[in-house]
Amino acid sequence: MSIEQKSGGVIWRIAVGWMVAAAMPGAAMGAAPAASPVAPERVREITRWLPPAPAGAGQPITNRAAWEALRHRSEWRELIPDAENLARVPIPALTDDLFMDFSRTGNRTRCQKVLSARDRRVSTFALAECLENQGRFVEPLVESIAAIARERTWVMPAHDGSLRNFKGETVDMDLRATLVGWELATVDYLLGDKLPAGTRTLIRQEVRRRILQPFRAIVEGRQQGASWLRATHNWNAVCLAGVTGAALALEEQPGDRAWYVAAAEHYIRNFLKGFTPDGYCSEGVGYWNYGFGRFLMLGETIRQATGGRVDLLADPAAAAPALYASRSEIINGLYPSIADCHPGSQPDAFLTRHIAERFGLPVPERARNAFPTPRGGVAPTLIFAQPASAPPRISAVAKPEESPLRTWFGDGGVLICRPAGDWSAGFAAVLKGGHNAEHHNHNDVGSFSVVVGRSVVLCDPGAEVYTARTFSSRRYESKVLNSYGHSVPVLGGRLQQAGARARAVVLEKEFSEGRDRLVLDLRSAYGVEGLKQMERTFVFEREGGAGLTVRDRVAFAKPETFETALLTWGEWKQVSANELRIADSGRAVRVRIETGGREFKVRAETLEEDVSTPRQPVRLGIALVAPVEQAEITLGIRPE
Repeated sequence: MSIEQKSGGVIWRIAVGWMVAAAMPGAAMGAAPAASPVAPERVREITRWLPPAPAGAGQPITNRAAWEALRHRSEWRELIPDAENLARVPIPALTDDLFMDFSRTGNRTRCQKVLSARDRRVSTFALAECLENQGRFVEPLVESIAAIARERTWVMPAHDGSLRNFKGETVDMDLRATLVGWELATVDYLLGDKLPAGTRTLIRQEVRRRILQPFRAIVEGRQQGASWLRATHNWNAVCLAGVTGAALALEEQPGDRAWYVAAAEHYIRNFLKGFTPDGYCSEGVGYWNYGFGRFLMLGETIRQATGGRVDLLADPAAAAPALYASRSEIINGLYPSIADCHPGSQPDAFLTRHIAERFGLPVPERARNAFPTPRGGVAPTLIFAQPASAPPRISAVAKPEESPLRTWFGDGGVLICRPAGDWSAGFAAVLKGGHNAEHHNHNDVGSFSVVVGRSVVLCDPGAEVYTARTFSSRRYESKVLNSYGHSVPVLGGRLQQAGARARAVVLEKEFSEGRDRLVLDLRSAYGVEGLKQMERTFVFEREGGAGLTVRDRVAFAKPETFETALLTWGEWKQVSANELRIADSGRAVRVRIETGGREFKVRAETLEEDVSTPRQPVRLGIALVAPVEQAEITLGIRPE
């Protein structure tokens, strides 16, 4: 169903129901139990490949040569001073009142900041002790582990809105809980008998109670929960990595460890289905780092544990998603901020290097010297910093052959247009088709952004600061998540609809060295009765003067209002009746507006939403003054 909300003459259509499950992966973790998909014969096969004793990521503290090698790396020099400083700071208090803050106010930040600080103590003290091996950090580590073990739940408040985990009525697993389980199990493996016996018992008790036992019960159909097992977004890879890593580091019997590997091997296929066949990641490069990064960590954990016999990255279905980041650069280290991607996000340099080396591809310059730093947790860091074996090259995979002038994610509906020659002052654009039911979706079918040099002059605002509203039926009340905050038309006073039916249909595409042309039918994105035509044409020019032309043709059964929009974080002014100048960070574009002689007006509005960028996005609405049955608005965008 949907509801409609009117504000400022614009009607916002807000989908209700699908939003909770699609954009909030953990909002409904319950699911009906089903028969176990873990084949006993596969478990027996994997059992033969596992070592007799459990082993986690990295090398035990007793392997001094491995830890001395890390100690001399520049990326690790600040770890011990950080641990010394942290040991002087009390453990941040996690009160019941703070945990319930989200359920009362919808604020995620206050409690999550404390949870992150508590988790960071475990990873910092554990890694520092392994690096130094003098016993100085064992006591604060033990205290930090005990504090986390006393938490009512390891689930984040935003994933426990009903407070059922907080009240002890259920034990769910979310992004944090599975990572905490993996971290504690890895710490136990690394430090071994340097930890007090009581602490090691506590770790085993809590990791099994909160993570391993519930997971196995769910997979075997003995209890409900963990919808992320069937999800196709980042939760699937993140949580499976945590559960599997914990089992490999903690479970004594090879057969038990093999069961978790077989389960992960089965369910991780769902994550890969979340990418389009050409590898497009609708969650954006930031979530690619997080989700596909955890896929790589899960794959390496299993590969190292099985002596290379199970290698998730060698699955042909993983190749295109792996190459998404290297293909999605606009120019000059800038990447699209489509959907809930934070502007300025870049692919993790070490993950990029790891993928290139495994596929035998050239390593990007910025990634050539990348090395894991001790900032991302114990297990995620040591998988790559201290691998049990060197990963082999995957020879069967090749990077798609495409011109450096563009990347066309045809299945995802995204075209990245780049200049010929020098990028330093070049003109580039990102053109988005797609649909409005993507992961971390924004209603943005037909939107675009423009880069000049190293400045995003016309922008996609990216993610808002997450609150309870963000992942609820009220998601599209946000002006940076609904289509009002994107460079797309408003038709008959209506914004775009949410849902998979709202999608761009590619009518024409033509790519050449001189120009790229893409024509999209956007009618299905608008619930406007009598809408006969909504055709957007993009023409990106490289020869004869760089530029982007955006032409919108619309036809209605009866006169309706018609406007389009530009988004910027920069400054703007109207320099003539038909021309705007928009500038940001020393770069500027001129926008020529053509309406076939129809009168129009330009209205600027700062989008007063909570965003993570230093400046609020400004929407420049370009609206025809009188309703029309047929009309055309053309924007000619040229670098200055």
